[in-house]
Amino acid sequence: MQKVQPMGSVYQTNCYILEIDQKQLIIDPGMGATEWVIQNAPHPVAILNTHGHFDHVWSNSELQERLKVPVYIRKEDEPMLRVDPYQMGLPPSRGDRLVEDEGWIELEGFRFRFIHTPGHTPGCTMIEFDDRLFTGDFIFDGAVGRSDFPTSDPQKMRESIERFMREYSDDRPLYPGHGPATSVQKAHQFLPTFLRMI
Repeated sequence: MQKVQPMGSVYQTNCYILEIDQKQLIIDPGMGATEWVIQNAPHPVAILNTHGHFDHVWSNSELQERLKVPVYIRKEDEPMLRVDPYQMGLPPSRGDRLVEDEGWIELEGFRFRFIHTPGHTPGCTMIEFDDRLFTGDFIFDGAVGRSDFPTSDPQKMRESIERFMREYSDDRPLYPGHGPATSVQKAHQFLPTFLRMI
């Protein structure tokens, strides 16, 4: 049995808890997420970051200390956890498991993988489970992530969107880093517009 609990934190960032057999994965704990996570994840096994921007990783440090669980993040974005590139006062954390490929990871009954979708950040990812995708700041409901930050790359964003359009055609749900859930099929309806704009 899988269930997803979302929480909208400061900066309207979605933090998610995915549960299987009374164990939990925490995805993108943003600012103000700590107490909600502790209340709703009594048996956590890991924290997964879709990318390294402060509004998605703010509570990493506190949760690492209190829950003693590892943080998984794509290797290209791990430095953002430590250097606070936007000077927001980000509490520094560390990536315990640096993801370098797209192989499936099996952990305490969970099976997931990080799909590399650079553009918004160098290490931006979707986190794929068998029946759902957590898209971070790659794809939202009716929009895509910005590609005009200093570490962004519009061409890579275009390539990531084209890859998504090519490789994903089912109707599984998408859970973005901001805003409401959407689906693969709905994304196929609006992504061509963004391809023309990039």
